[in-house]
Amino acid sequence: MLLTPATVFAGGLLTNTNQNAAFLRQMSQDAIIDITGLYCNPAGTAFLNKGWHLSVDWQIATQSRNITTTFPLFGFNAAAPGQTTREFKGDAFAPVIPSFQLSYNHDKWSVSAAFAVCGGGGKCEFDKGLGSFEALYGSTLYGSVVPTMVEAYAQAAVPQLIAAGMPYADAVAKATADGLVYANNNFGYSMDSYMKGRQYNFGLQLGATYKALDNLAFFGGLRVVYANNNYNGYVRDVKYYVAGNPTSVPADLTLDCDQTGWGVTPILGVDWKINEHWNLAAKYEFKTRMRLKNSTTMNAYAQAQVAAGNATLAQFADGESVANDIPGILFVGGQYSPIKPVRINAGFHYYFDKSATTYGDKQDLIDKNTWELTAGAEWDICKWVTVSASWQSTNYGLSDAYMNDLSFNLSSNALGLGCRINACERCSIDVGYMHNFYKDRTVTTPTAIGDKVDLYKRTNDVVGVGVNLNF
Repeated sequence: MLLTPATVFAGGLLTNTNQNAAFLRQMSQDAIIDITGLYCNPAGTAFLNKGWHLSVDWQIATQSRNITTTFPLFGFNAAAPGQTTREFKGDAFAPVIPSFQLSYNHDKWSVSAAFAVCGGGGKCEFDKGLGSFEALYGSTLYGSVVPTMVEAYAQAAVPQLIAAGMPYADAVAKATADGLVYANNNFGYSMDSYMKGRQYNFGLQLGATYKALDNLAFFGGLRVVYANNNYNGYVRDVKYYVAGNPTSVPADLTLDCDQTGWGVTPILGVDWKINEHWNLAAKYEFKTRMRLKNSTTMNAYAQAQVAAGNATLAQFADGESVANDIPGILFVGGQYSPIKPVRINAGFHYYFDKSATTYGDKQDLIDKNTWELTAGAEWDICKWVTVSASWQSTNYGLSDAYMNDLSFNLSSNALGLGCRINACERCSIDVGYMHNFYKDRTVTTPTAIGDKVDLYKRTNDVVGVGVNLNF
């Protein structure tokens, strides 16, 4: 039943592509030649000047994840009687997202290292829990209390109806129907629900680039990924109401789960600097096998649910190994410079989501792999300042069955703006801002009680600053 991580970055389901402030101002980095392109185009670092190149960056990200859920049983919530639609809002904030990129170039060889939050990021808190919590508890209470109320009402009414001359079968039918109306008008429930999730994937990338020709370079490297997640929440003070009289239900649930694990991502890259106007590049990251180990504290009721076969809670069971692979990625891009001060960029990203194993084989619920298009331009308006703007379209192929309020992603268009200030010959400063325009999505799930309708919305804003040094 619990809990969802917050992903406050651009990129695929488990991958962040914005790993520095330069990306925020110019998101189409697949063929740039710059120390800040070490993630998107690592082979391009071969064409940097001899010596050391360092970029140190800091980003701040905020996000909201809003789910508006409509479900018939919500009308019985004692806090909002008759209202079948509820809004559940989660806020995520990551005030410090650090990263660095480092390269040393000598003749035909260069070696590089980079560190960034390559997946997840920040915390997300739902102070009223989620609609799936309330729907589950409401259904359970409704299913256990209302039938008892209907039966009691019918047992009292049937003899009176028969005495009034009504045939037995008709008396049972009427008493049952009247009893259901009575139960619906006199039943209610309440609970206190809360959840918070945190997810970080830290990546340390090491690699080397070889300039095979004056205009052709190859990259090979590895990224070591360490995952550190926490999921904490509860449902407590559960009550049902009959004719306004509350009865406590021993169904409180608490969970505190830490997940840790690591994996290795092999990376290959190539850059072809055709001439002073054109540059083409590509990068492929292999799938990262990740198995996260749980260290969990649950109360007795939650443990009983796991023992009874609750598949959702089982993924948080103490000692459980949870599959959470990072999919392979293909980046392809080009840069065109019609005149020296202007650079126009475009790129294509393809994420092999369906081949990445996740807990419960959830990857089988993905209809199509994620793909992205990027485009951007930058202009050196003078010796000291470069301005830039860019666009990125992220397109997920997730089925309705994949989507739920515990974990959801929405396709989006992102806009990036910013500038580079050349403070001196050896130092520059990047300042960038990125905003995501998400596409709302409605998912209808049939249930025995009636349709559950979820409207998913998200917002995302990231700002960043980076300092680049050459020495």
